[in-house]
Amino acid sequence: MSESINRIFKKIIRTALIGLLMVMTTSHLKAQEKNSIRWLTFKQLDDSLSIKPKKTLISFYAHWCEYCKKMERVAFRDPAIISKLNNQFYAVKMDAEHKDSIYFGNQVYINQEVGKKRNPTHQIALILASRENEPFSLPAIVILNERFEVERRFFEYLSPKKLIRILNEN
Repeated sequence: MSESINRIFKKIIRTALIGLLMVMTTSHLKAQEKNSIRWLTFKQLDDSLSIKPKKTLISFYAHWCEYCKKMERVAFRDPAIISKLNNQFYAVKMDAEHKDSIYFGNQVYINQEVGKKRNPTHQIALILASRENEPFSLPAIVILNERFEVERRFFEYLSPKKLIRILNEN
């Protein structure tokens, strides 16, 4: 009798622990989601824009760009920026030197500079984040309106204070 009670007791404890672990994992994932920007790929952006047009922020970066890394560590971890981007914008982060083709808006975009330049810049980055008579530079932040038209471009490190001001203006 006492052995069967022991087994039942162990089963109840095991079930309770598994349930507690599931609750903790779920709440940890929800907390992480609240504490980070929901970055989209261009494919996800294309799908999202076709369902619900919304303002878009695109952050172009490269692995060697120190100011890009600083924005990732500082500005893109600021709770006000995370909240603003997750609630009012679509946010896309793209390596400007991405080598693969990207399908977006019924077109294919490629990196035509691969093998020709030391730091080849992808066609999408060149189209969205170029300036007349200026070389391409990073970090590059592009803000687009609901019709996917470029509203503003920034080619500098944006502090959390400056970035939240920009997001609030758009």
